Amino acid sequence: MGAIKVSSKVDELVWRDLRSLAEESHQSIGGLLTEAIRDFVRRRRVRPVVLEHLEASMAENEELGRLLAQ
Repeated sequence: MGAIKVSSKVDELVWRDLRSLAEESHQSIGGLLTEAIRDFVRRRRVRPVVLEHLEASMAENEELGRLLAQ
């Protein structure tokens, strides 16, 4: 799929953080923005009740998640 060019204003501190993350992760800013927008749209389209159950489950299993991340 092709890419389109967008223009918008972003808070300067957020932009610095994004640039820093791009450098640290060896990714392009455009790639990070695409990923962030995709995640945002996906989260917004999920029914709120599903998100509530997911958040409750994550809170319930926070210790397990932390142990698995190690």
